[in-house]
Parts: sequence; C-alpha cells; structure tokens
Amino acid sequence: MECELVDSDDLKNQLRMLKSINVDGVMVDAWCGIVEANNPQQYNWKGYRKLFEIVRELDLKLQVVMSFHECGGNVGDDVHIPLPKWILELGKENPDIYFTDRDGRRNPESLTWGIDKERVLRGRTAVEVYFDYMRSFRVEFNEFFEDRSITEIEIGLGACGKMNYPSYPAKHGWKYPGIGEFQCYDKYLAKCLQKAADARGHSFWGRPPDHAGSYNSQPQDTKFFCDGGDYDSAYGRFFLNWYSQYLIEHGDRVLAMANLAFEGTPTSVKLSGIHWWYKTTSHAAELTAGFYNRANRDGYSPIASMLKKHDTALNFTCVELCTVDQQEGFPEAMGDPEGLVWQVLNAAWDADILVASENAVPCYGREGYNKILELAKPRNDPDGRHLSAFTYLRLNQALLEEHNLGEFHLFVKRMHGETGGGPFAWDLNQQMMSLT
Repeated sequence: MECELVDSDDLKNQLRMLKSINVDGVMVDAWCGIVEANNPQQYNWKGYRKLFEIVRELDLKLQVVMSFHECGGNVGDDVHIPLPKWILELGKENPDIYFTDRDGRRNPESLTWGIDKERVLRGRTAVEVYFDYMRSFRVEFNEFFEDRSITEIEIGLGACGKMNYPSYPAKHGWKYPGIGEFQCYDKYLAKCLQKAADARGHSFWGRPPDHAGSYNSQPQDTKFFCDGGDYDSAYGRFFLNWYSQYLIEHGDRVLAMANLAFEGTPTSVKLSGIHWWYKTTSHAAELTAGFYNRANRDGYSPIASMLKKHDTALNFTCVELCTVDQQEGFPEAMGDPEGLVWQVLNAAWDADILVASENAVPCYGREGYNKILELAKPRNDPDGRHLSAFTYLRLNQALLEEHNLGEFHLFVKRMHGETGGGPFAWDLNQQMMSLT
C-alpha cells in the first residue's frame, strides 16, 4: 500500500521462467488506490517504476491496466486494495458516489457513472479524476512508451476493471447463478433516469423496475424477467435501453480522455463474459449488468461500435469455458459460454476492431488450453479472423509447478505456432501471449 515492490528477487526469478518459455510479456494493474491513496493528484509511482525496469531488463513487454476500482471480495482476489482514502472519506459524507442497489446498499468497488460529469470529488468530476491519473502515468513512464516497452493500456471502466454495472457483488450475497440486481439507485443515476422519462413524456417511468427479483433469483421467478415478462413491455424496453446506453456513454466519455492521454498507444477495454441465463429469452443476468442482449436483440454490437470510434480493442473473458461442462455442473443456469463468446467475437470483428481474450477461472489442464486454442484462430473462418492477444490469469506458484508449467509451455508454443502439424498449429503474426 506504500507502492513498494515486494520480494523483487523472487519476482525476477518467476519472470525469467516465463521468458524462458517465450511468453511475450506481462499485464499489471496500476491501482489508483495505491498510487493516489492519500490526497488527490498526489501520485506515488515508485514501485511501478522498479517493476517496469525489471520487466524491461528481461525483454518482456508490458500491458498496463488503469485500475480505478477496488480489488478484493471477488473471484480470484487474494489481496485487498480499496479505492483511495480521500475518496472513501468523501463517500462517508456522500455515499451516493457509489453504485447503490434497491435496498440502499452501497458498493465502494467503483464510482457510479452518475458522477462522471458531477464535480463532487473535491472540485473534479469522476472523468477528470480518471484523466488526471492517466496523464500522470503517461508523463511518469514516458521512456517506457518511447521504447515500446509498454505496448498497450487497458482502461478500467468499472468494478473488476470491466465495462459493466456491478450487478453481482459477492459482498452483497450474490452467488452463481443468480440474476443479479440493477444498480441505479444512487441519487445521480436516479436523477438521470427521471430526466430521460420526462423527456420521453412518461414521467412515471422514472424509476427502476419493480418485481425484478433479488441477487439470487432465477428469471422465471420474477415478473420482470420471466417469459413474456415486463422486460418486453414499453416501459421495460425504455428502461433497459436507458440503462445499457448509460453504460456505453460512460465508456465513450472515459475512452475519449484515454485517447488524449495515451495518443499513439493501443488501448483496450475488458468486457465480462456473463454466460448464465444466456439460453433464456430475457438474458436476465446480462440485463442487470448493462448488456441489453435479450432474444432477438444484439446487445454487443453497440458496444463494439463505440470501441471502434475510439480505435480501442475488446478484451473478452471466459474463452476457456465449455457449454457442456456448465450444463453438467449447473444445469439450472441455462448457461452457454460458447454461444456468448461467438456472439461477442463476431460483433467485434464485424465492427473491425481487434479482439483479445483471457481466461475467467484458473486453467492448468490441456482441455482448457485446447478450448482457448480453438477460439484463438477459428478453423474454417473464410476471413482468417483471430485473436490479437491472449492474457493468462495468472502468475502464481501453482502455475510454476513442474507439470503445470510443462502444460503451459506447450500451450505457449501452440499459440505461437511452433508445434508443427497439429490441429492447433499456426503462425499468428500478431498473436501476443502475456500473463497477469
């Protein structure tokens, strides 16, 4: 939390092992809760400089995530990094700076989109806070940009660094495969919703839906998400369009600032793979997360179009998951990760943007790796479309165990097209393998 690099010698040894098996680089979060911890616009980058120098000495590349969210409490989190202390202090006085659910529970994982343009952060808007942080990073590490050690910047757009509403927080009791809850009850988003309803001429629409269940509900148990439910009513369509569009507008605003800060450097955005309830008509879990992707409506093409506007790549998760496995483990979830992946990949490729990916859960076996390889460069694709990069989660002791590292080494070779003759052997000129 003082931005000091812990156990740099051990880290060097681990990175050398990665370099020895031809991993291209590493991804690392630049946490605002560490760097801008105590006072606004006072940035401490010292630990990151030491880390980046180690990575560069080993001739590895860097993908850096601008992480404006809390770490802790979600899948894969084994440390706790809160938002900056000065923001948490403001949150005690004005808890509406956080996303809020129907019961009034605040979520301090990230700031609500509702204050993107509100000067409630000691005279700055949330977007200005993000921009100042990104600009400071760009100036501080100019040499790493100039020598191309930093090859990409991923822009955090919400909780877990992903572009979606925090609709399924474990800290509020959510468990898979619950549908989640809408997160627009803070006073700023509530005001925006009411304004949109007034403009539509239906002021009584200025509230989130009733009867949408709770975090662990199933679609068929709610009046809003069940087959033929209110999600498909005139009000339901109005609300879901507003809710999803506000997410896209948030991305649009932040990426406009990111392009100013990082002009000339590739940028990307991470999207959640919310595959549960995908086989139902309402796609309830996607709707509460802000993806208006119900049956007969493509909710991902508008996002891809917004990313295309900013020449930003899409980083998508859950490529290692098999639909059959999900059906066996959680048949009631009506999940289809493979169907979702193909929908999102095609939306991105149709918009002519680069697509990268990463695994959603730990993966050490050949079956999971083969699934990733299948998607990395789809066979029989007439246009030869493929992933531009893959980031593996994550560098830890389990990965470095002899058997696991051997399997991973083979996976890296296959991604680089070095195995020759096998069904997953190819030469991906743009393919990058990195670890986070």
